[in-house]
Amino acid sequence: MPQPKKRAARKLLSQHAWITLDGGFAARHCLVQDISASGARITLDEDASQLPGVIRMAFARDARTGRSCQVVWRRGKSAGIRFL
Repeated sequence: MPQPKKRAARKLLSQHAWITLDGGFAARHCLVQDISASGARITLDEDASQLPGVIRMAFARDARTGRSCQVVWRRGKSAGIRFL
């Protein structure tokens, strides 16, 4: 019987970050609530339901930095992302 997948350990963070959409032209502020090696939970200033499937998240406002992420869930102003 296969072993259940273990979820990566999450670390509480509460650190400001930016997500970029549309090729890096639309930077939006977010707050990274917690983070793990595989993903993070972010909170936006607006409703997260409008986020596209793939975004870029960075801890600096520079669009050339950061990591590509897949949005895996959206609830209110929060979203869960998986690092690609």
